[in-house]
Amino acid sequence: MDMQTLTELEAAVDAVLERIPGEIVLAIPLGLGKPNPWVNALYRRIAATPARRLKIFTALSLERPVGKSELEQHFLGPLLERVFGDYPDLDYVKAARAQALPPNIEVHEFFFKTGDYLNNDASQQGFVCTNYSFVARDMMAQGVNVIAQAVALRENAAGGLQLSMSCNPDVTQELIERMAAAGRPLLKVAVVNERLPFMAGTALWPLDRVDLLLRCPAANHELFGPPNASISWADYAIGLHASSLVLDGGTLQIGIGSLGDAVAQGLIVRDRQPEAYRSILGALCADGAEGLAGRELGGFAQGLYGCSEMFVNGFMRLIDAGLIRREVYDDADLQELANAGRVGTRPDLAVLRALAERGRIAAELTAPDIAYLEQLGALQPGRVPAGTALDDGRVAAALGERWLHATIMHGGFFLGPRDFYQRLRELPEAQRERISMTRIAYINQLYGDALGCERLKRAQRRDARLFNTTMKLTLLGAASSDGLDSGQMVSGVGGQYNFVAMGHALPDARSILMLRATHENQHGLTSSIVWSYGNITIPRHLRDIAITEYGVADLRGQTDGEIVKRLLAIADSRFQDQLIAEAKAHGKLEADYQLPERYRNNRPEMLREKLRPWRNEGVLPDFPFGTDLSEDEITIVRALKKLKHASQHPLQLLPMILKSLTGERPVPPAYLERLGLDQASSFKDLFIRRLFAANL
Repeated sequence: MDMQTLTELEAAVDAVLERIPGEIVLAIPLGLGKPNPWVNALYRRIAATPARRLKIFTALSLERPVGKSELEQHFLGPLLERVFGDYPDLDYVKAARAQALPPNIEVHEFFFKTGDYLNNDASQQGFVCTNYSFVARDMMAQGVNVIAQAVALRENAAGGLQLSMSCNPDVTQELIERMAAAGRPLLKVAVVNERLPFMAGTALWPLDRVDLLLRCPAANHELFGPPNASISWADYAIGLHASSLVLDGGTLQIGIGSLGDAVAQGLIVRDRQPEAYRSILGALCADGAEGLAGRELGGFAQGLYGCSEMFVNGFMRLIDAGLIRREVYDDADLQELANAGRVGTRPDLAVLRALAERGRIAAELTAPDIAYLEQLGALQPGRVPAGTALDDGRVAAALGERWLHATIMHGGFFLGPRDFYQRLRELPEAQRERISMTRIAYINQLYGDALGCERLKRAQRRDARLFNTTMKLTLLGAASSDGLDSGQMVSGVGGQYNFVAMGHALPDARSILMLRATHENQHGLTSSIVWSYGNITIPRHLRDIAITEYGVADLRGQTDGEIVKRLLAIADSRFQDQLIAEAKAHGKLEADYQLPERYRNNRPEMLREKLRPWRNEGVLPDFPFGTDLSEDEITIVRALKKLKHASQHPLQLLPMILKSLTGERPVPPAYLERLGLDQASSFKDLFIRRLFAANL
């Protein structure tokens, strides 16, 4: 059936309802790839038609921040308008959060926005726990019959239309192919959002694979752009330790958020300010100079290749800084030659001879050989006839200007602040083509996909350092990254398990789990390193490297007793004695074991003391990659954070109250107006105003 083009949201809903007479099982991508306006129109129509049923299968449904208190709501108002603009929230998210979905609509997610549905019974029960690389398979198991995705659109040189899956080619293409191979019908809906960056290569969506194309002004809207978070003392320490494990010429995977930004900034400092970098790390390492043995402290002569399911702002900053620049190729023979240092920036006869030596092409070029070389960019199209010898002058004269399909970054989906999207839109076409958005099966695992063989991916991903964040780590090396001891899901496994397994499957790779040594909850301050935990994302037999703000623990191949000792060395000192006692009680530490004194000062105040000079000098700024917040907004946020933290800890709140009673400190009137406290008259508002002033 030919593609049908529509120009109204409701008409596109009508078309789907007409083609799918029964239950609609809708698959939509995670993150930015959701066509929010059309999904909302479909949701409202089904909600108003009890005889119809809708089941949504997706992940990471994004929503504009909502302040939990009146102060936060007053503060967020202008910021939301400025940063999120006309971004439309999803109706099903509002209903699911309120546990008020209509009885004829279900929502199933495989990855939650972190912590948003912890006490939501319906969402917890509807959660699908699966590896990201299995999502297409599991969508089929759910009976998916419609897939809808936001796309970018442009005209090609011939005046025809081209569609790009832009930020999310991660699952859609695989699902389409799997459904076709199984002989199952799938209605494919593409909704144009003109503000999406147009990504070429694998992200292109052939028009003959689209059933309905919606182009209308109502579908264009601002992309969800979470502002950069400030990088804390602990996150900087973790990122600096992590950055010293990355090998020049290697492969990098990192995630979103302040920890990912800290790793990226650590790499930039290492490359641009090596002396400062060594000094900072030397101060952070409890083992002194001995602790830096085996760390990577120099710059990047060869550069790095990025391969990450999340293409985040940190990667873009590393590209702009020139650190992500190692090119990989989509041919295993050429890639293996590149790894051996035999491929230059442009094709030459030496590479062609090397390919002939490997048996990839013949000394007298056949028609398939020529097509292969033209596809690589080694030969200009139509210049060399079949039967031409490699040493024929016509071959040298027909050499290409550059390698085609040379990539410095493979990503599955992207998400970041507004200036990240703007940077992507502004990139010159040739540079944007070096960033390949592709399917998750290609990125997250070494085997079993249609786009490339295991041999190719092994060749590309040399010296890989695969960084993931976890919430809890047991003393025996198991990790909990997606859920709580109670079984409640915080987020989802995503691709973490695949990357950890890949870290073991590649001979020169390492899997690295990063976690903050402590966290706060309703019970107060808690150690993130524990004896045992009820939810496990990464089993202990896949333990490799762990990093906290207090150091690096290499766990690979070690005995249980040694692993316990190494993790104790990077645990917060306020919890070490308790952890030691538990390990001894379970026979995993000798009864007379004493933790070396040099690991007994793992405390936040120690970090601040060691990092403060470098923060003051601007080497480790709060926002190394910029922020959407103004200086005044940053000041207000800091005061509100202190106030919120103290409100949850009575021992800290009491001195704050006493301080506020000594007299109200002056506050800029604009701050009070922003928080709705300029006309405070009730006792509560006057009291909050005094507390806020005391925290400025």
